Amino acid sequence: MTSTCARIAIRYDREHGLQILDQLLLPYQSVYEAVASVNDAHSAIRQMKVRGAPAIAIVAALSVAVELQRRYVAGEWQQAADVARFVQASFDHLRTSRPTAVNLFRAADTLTRDIHDIATTSNVAATVEAYLARAEQMLADDLADNRQVGVHGAAALLQACHASTASSRADEARPSIAVLTHCNTGALATAGFGTALGIIRQLHRQGQLSHAYCTETRPYAQGARLTAYELVHEDIPATLVGDAMVGALMQAGRVDAVVVGADRVAANGDTANKIGTYQLAVLAAHHNVPFFVAAPKTSIDRQLPDGSSIEIEERPGCELTDVRGAALREDRTIAVDEHGRPMLQTIRVAAPNIHVWNPGFDVTPASLIRAIITEQGAVWPDEQGRYDMAQLFTNA
Repeated sequence: MTSTCARIAIRYDREHGLQILDQLLLPYQSVYEAVASVNDAHSAIRQMKVRGAPAIAIVAALSVAVELQRRYVAGEWQQAADVARFVQASFDHLRTSRPTAVNLFRAADTLTRDIHDIATTSNVAATVEAYLARAEQMLADDLADNRQVGVHGAAALLQACHASTASSRADEARPSIAVLTHCNTGALATAGFGTALGIIRQLHRQGQLSHAYCTETRPYAQGARLTAYELVHEDIPATLVGDAMVGALMQAGRVDAVVVGADRVAANGDTANKIGTYQLAVLAAHHNVPFFVAAPKTSIDRQLPDGSSIEIEERPGCELTDVRGAALREDRTIAVDEHGRPMLQTIRVAAPNIHVWNPGFDVTPASLIRAIITEQGAVWPDEQGRYDMAQLFTNA
């Protein structure tokens, strides 16, 4: 599986196993790290070496595949039921890595259920093969779904922006739009192409993007490190702004639409996404800027009636008090070691002994969202402004 986007976050085949691009080292170094076991995947997900709801689910599933195949070759499995128990135990462990994104939990539920059913009527070899095929299909499906999100999302944003400008600025020709995004939702957060950033990528390919704005996304700087990295790599006209600058940017009329990703979408459309998303939605509503959410169906949790029940992960305080980056020479160029690799360092910027609250996500009410875009198209609210995400699963 290949991608034309900045970097491939996930490399996998049965012969060479699973590798992930260590995103803690970006944008200074591009280093792929082997994931040889379920424990390796748990650590990589928890440390955010791999991140993004779709990518987390895929890496989790493929890590089970890698360890399952190795142990099968070693002759550890005597019965198909042993395989099913291993898959169940592996996902029970992987679920504890990060709690907010629903994609991992949905993959765990689906794969464990399928393999349990297959194991009741199949031998060890067939059960192992069935798991490998399903995990590998997740990788292919995610890339295809992302491309569809991009197509549907570009159309939805253009529809909303042209409708609003037709009434307020009819005398101005606006063939392209300026779009702001938050965190990283691109090729690095998925199997490739991306969700919200994929929509920006699609608009650029269509010649209908005038400019992209990405927030730095404090405290972990996924926007400054990762989204900016992808935008620069693909020569998309873009500007990095601080999280606290978005209000001024909108006030100046420089943003036509906002599109963000999602780690979990409740049945009523309430959306959990990277911390800072909610305040962007409030600002967008105040400035009459349409605010969109882009996510695959795997991010929709029909079991949750609204966002109040979404578990919000709390991250270590050091992510807020410390800053990690490349060391600089006196001339402001990046310092390198004797092997030519950037020298990374961590510095404390906060006052000693200060208490820290560091939630990784917040919940944006559905009332602030113009539309939710999936691979099946845009879901718009009804006349009362209510979302019914179940409609996407009617014919599933």
